[in-house]
Amino acid sequence: MCSDGGAALDPSGYNEPPMSLSLDEIMRRWPATIRVFLHHEMLCVGCPIAIFHTVADTCDAHDIDRKRFEDDLSDAIRDDDNAAAQPFAGSEYS
Repeated sequence: MCSDGGAALDPSGYNEPPMSLSLDEIMRRWPATIRVFLHHEMLCVGCPIAIFHTVADTCDAHDIDRKRFEDDLSDAIRDDDNAAAQPFAGSEYS
């Protein structure tokens, strides 16, 4: 763990999300995860309970395979982090 309470970076620089974060925090930090919730037909996006629920809570509530859901979230976060690292097309940095 980092001193700020976040997950430590692995050697590749990929920051694995702590699955104990609220769903709201996960979606705010990594907007690409929203599509994972929608793909799994979960109504967590915009739900007022999302600030209280963790991944475990919501997988239990929706009867979703937790391992598969966590894998899908991790993939989306990795994609989101990679997209954020790319310069915008047409910018002076592309």
